[in-house]
Amino acid sequence: MRSTMPDFPLTLQHFLWRSTTLYPDKEIVTRREQGIHRYHYREFGERVARLANALKGLGVGPGDRVGTFAWNNYRHLELYFAVPCTGAVLHTVNLRLFPEHLEFVINDAEDRVLFVDASVLPALERVAGKLPTVRQYVCLADGPLPDSPLKPMLSYEDLLAAQPTVYAWPALDEREAAAMCYTSGTTGKPKGVVYSHRSAFLHSFAVALTDSMGLSEADSVLPVVPMFHANSWGLAYAATMVGAKLVFPDRFIDPASLATLIRDEGVTLPAGVPTVWISLLQYLEKTGTQLPSVRIIPCGGSAIPPALMDGMARRGLTMLHAWGMTETSPVATISQVKRALRDGSEVERRVRLKQGLPVPGVELRLAAVDTGAIQPWDGKAVGEIQVRGPWVTSGYYRGVDPERFTADGWLRTGDVANVDREGYVQIVDRTKDLVKSGGEWISSVELESAIMGHPKVLEAAVIGVPHPKWQERPVAYVVPKPEHHGAITQDEILTYLQPLVAKWWLPDEVRFVDEIPKTSVGKFDKKVLREIAARQVPAAIPSE
Repeated sequence: MRSTMPDFPLTLQHFLWRSTTLYPDKEIVTRREQGIHRYHYREFGERVARLANALKGLGVGPGDRVGTFAWNNYRHLELYFAVPCTGAVLHTVNLRLFPEHLEFVINDAEDRVLFVDASVLPALERVAGKLPTVRQYVCLADGPLPDSPLKPMLSYEDLLAAQPTVYAWPALDEREAAAMCYTSGTTGKPKGVVYSHRSAFLHSFAVALTDSMGLSEADSVLPVVPMFHANSWGLAYAATMVGAKLVFPDRFIDPASLATLIRDEGVTLPAGVPTVWISLLQYLEKTGTQLPSVRIIPCGGSAIPPALMDGMARRGLTMLHAWGMTETSPVATISQVKRALRDGSEVERRVRLKQGLPVPGVELRLAAVDTGAIQPWDGKAVGEIQVRGPWVTSGYYRGVDPERFTADGWLRTGDVANVDREGYVQIVDRTKDLVKSGGEWISSVELESAIMGHPKVLEAAVIGVPHPKWQERPVAYVVPKPEHHGAITQDEILTYLQPLVAKWWLPDEVRFVDEIPKTSVGKFDKKVLREIAARQVPAAIPSE
């Protein structure tokens, strides 16, 4: 028996219609060098239509890739909608890629037009003359065009000014590509993930659910997570869908700028990676600044250190742990606490520090790292997370790296975790970052979290280094808080760790550094750390 329901296409065009029709007076705010830019969904819709007409005039057709090389701002949001809603494919290019990776992803995607913020032109100019598929550059800026070897180049504002404010949106197939992102490429060439209208639509609903981020029209949403990173965790689409106020920081993501923007714009939901919030917490503690409008801080990309969550809690700020990846659009789990566990106890705190429950639509299982056997959800058994769902990719662009997918259709994430009986996921490590010592696994993530609980520590990253007897041993790289530079020792760290971890987990060495290298999306770059460690002479500390 067939239903009586129509095959209504789940496309981003619906979100565009809904926001501009039902919430025309809600604001979209962007911090800029020359001050705050603000306009409303009404003007946003008109400019999106102008941009759609301009894309057609540039010869962009269905399926053509349109690249963006831009910060989080209102012009980027216009591209987020105009490109996919015309049937073309939005390719958000990571601003922090090395030149060889930057050249690779643009050529691999075959971007036809590339929109670039004026402030990041020098980064793109490093590959000028090496992008044969790009037929047109468009500079996202006010005023005259800068002198640049990227040619031909047009002004975004001039391009829009000549276009009408209405556009005949075409009928789209929800299964067609809407956007694409590339993985950060820390272990090889970046790999393309292509999102459909349907996957973006359903992902937005999941993000907005009460037991996810609980987005509503009443929210003021600040995506600090870059718009080039997994579509800014889907927040640009989800917030627009519900008609929330959107606040963009552009490139001004230092703690003082973020605190001011949050306070002045009544932000209720700022979202970003732990490194952003570590810096903000330091600023809040130093200045005494209060952020009373914030109801929750979604945080992902890497594990939240307990000291960070506790520090935010002392300032009345609740962090919301999440987990996902480019391949999962990206939200896959969120650590909302079940009603029965909301008692303010240490049990609730431990639950909040986990990566959470799979969001509706995502199924998850654990497979043993060595054998692939499916592991129980008992809070003890450890395995690689495998996931599937309507916004979990079933392959990479051009079919690369097929071994990342199981024969029965699950994505091998590379993240190692346990899952407790309630269904809460606890990330233990990346498969490539686990330290194997004497045949047993040591979790670098758990060690890092423990070290960052020390009151003198700002950041810590742990890697495994070769050992003649034990195969590998952990070494910790630690950044002291500014006021404790030169006033913290290895013995202090090891003594602090002794009651927190097994004796054989204790790092063989603690190396104090001014900063820890980070990937393009703000995670600790352990590939670089391992390269640094290979050049350093190890201290003569025996491992018993």
